[in-house]
Amino acid sequence: AAPAVPGYSPGFKKPPAVLRLKRKRLQRSEPVAAAATPPACGAAARAPTAPARRNPFSSLDNAPRAAGTLQQLEPARRPPASGSPSAAPFWQLLEPVYEDKPAQRAEPSERTDILALTDALHLPVAVPEVPTSPKHEFPADWSIKTRLLFMSSKPFTWTEHLKAQEEAQGFAQHCRAAETNLPQSIQEPKLSTELRCAFQQSLIYWLHPSLPWLQLFPRIGADRKIVGKASPWSQDEALQQALMSDWSVSFTSLYNLLKAQLCPYFYVCTYQFTVLFRAAGLAGSDVITAVVSPTTRGLREAMRSEGIQFSLPLVEESRTRRHKNSKVNLETEVAKSLKVHNSMEDGEEPAPSDDDDDDESFSWLEEMGVKDKVKKPDAISIKLRKEKHEVQMDHKPESLVLVKGTNTFTLLNFLINCKSLVAVAGPQAGLPPTLLSPVAFRGGTMQTLKARSLNTKARVHLDYEDIFSLEIVGPILPHSLHSLTMLLKAAQWGAFSAVLYTHEPTAVFNTNLDTASPASNKEAVCKDLPTCGLHPKTLDQLSQCPTLGKSSIRFLEMKDYAYTWKS
Repeated sequence: AAPAVPGYSPGFKKPPAVLRLKRKRLQRSEPVAAAATPPACGAAARAPTAPARRNPFSSLDNAPRAAGTLQQLEPARRPPASGSPSAAPFWQLLEPVYEDKPAQRAEPSERTDILALTDALHLPVAVPEVPTSPKHEFPADWSIKTRLLFMSSKPFTWTEHLKAQEEAQGFAQHCRAAETNLPQSIQEPKLSTELRCAFQQSLIYWLHPSLPWLQLFPRIGADRKIVGKASPWSQDEALQQALMSDWSVSFTSLYNLLKAQLCPYFYVCTYQFTVLFRAAGLAGSDVITAVVSPTTRGLREAMRSEGIQFSLPLVEESRTRRHKNSKVNLETEVAKSLKVHNSMEDGEEPAPSDDDDDDESFSWLEEMGVKDKVKKPDAISIKLRKEKHEVQMDHKPESLVLVKGTNTFTLLNFLINCKSLVAVAGPQAGLPPTLLSPVAFRGGTMQTLKARSLNTKARVHLDYEDIFSLEIVGPILPHSLHSLTMLLKAAQWGAFSAVLYTHEPTAVFNTNLDTASPASNKEAVCKDLPTCGLHPKTLDQLSQCPTLGKSSIRFLEMKDYAYTWKS
């Protein structure tokens, strides 16, 4: 709410009356001002010191602020005491191009040494804290990023204007799964051919289908980007069948590579949900896993009818937590009530819950003599009441579904034959889901992320200094994020920061699925993973159990070759 200011008319009520009131105040203050400060000889007469006239039609968000509020905001707008050139312009470069979030949602500020977006907001932005103990590696982030913005005090000119030979070498290194080991720091990054080739290698991913005039990621909420574009298959059933047949071959090829541990993971992006398939040995699991999010009750029922065994990890975790809390509450009540304590010693069960009441008969109606007068709920109503909580979690992160082991092959066949996998109406009608993979597969098309370096001026302590940034745009997969940070670690001398923009429906993939296996089994499973095409350090990171929960890394910073992050 806007602060109360004299003369301000909220709700745009009667602006003429407000203007007349201000004119009277202005006329009333003119004689006093003229008597108090007579103009000097030869000097131009100055206007009386009256409150600045305000547009009565302005919105409430533009309401004038009291002096106390301005004083509170001033410290947030001042440059940090450290005078770091990477602080002042950091948020100025964050253009509102992130399209997975609401347009009016501001990005959270990430460090006390980074300016908040207080120029656009009238309230100070809360500055979250990062882990106090820096680490040499950040946790695996299984969400798909749509944009990365790296900042450093050293230029990113080594990423610009790659030579044809360097570009070709980068493609060849990717196809041959060549491993690049860089020194801890590179004195002249722009002259390092090995670094520039590795940069090209880290930008590559594989996509199916490939339709250059359509943006095929993200698919959830992408109708407004695809509408109006040419889609000849939308009204041609034969063409739709041809596209789906080709897509099924590519999907099966990816799964076979995953099963042979030649592909570490891949994503299936539909217009309603996303599926992440992970090879055995990744995310702390000794079997192939597939996670689906978000899901609906209808999709889960269809999976059950096909014989797919799955679990709901977040629902089970919430149920376990609630059960533990109820146990604690019960013990407290037992300690307070001797009667309950005695009944527990006699072996009596605790009182039934509300869910158990649904299973009881309605014999008490007959005892009261109103059995025929009261309409009893039918079986369908009772079933819907029991499943109310299951329906309420539809389209939410809590609806995450986990499929393990051989059931992932059943899930593969289910998705290939699922009619609801492809939209039947709208801009995405007849368009097969998008397949994203870090390695080549049958029918896949090699794509590269878009990279752009920027050089801007930052105002620090009444002076302007250079600040350098590197922007990466596209479907940024987990291995690409780790590969890029390894390159920047050497090229920027262990000092850089980054803001990461997440495709929100995939953030829940960082949930710990509690599939950890014994160390002996893990070593036996992981022995064949080095042939999957990822750098050993990247593979080691992705093999760890997820620790981020339902969130993802939003801010990442390296100082003195150690990471801190905020999720």
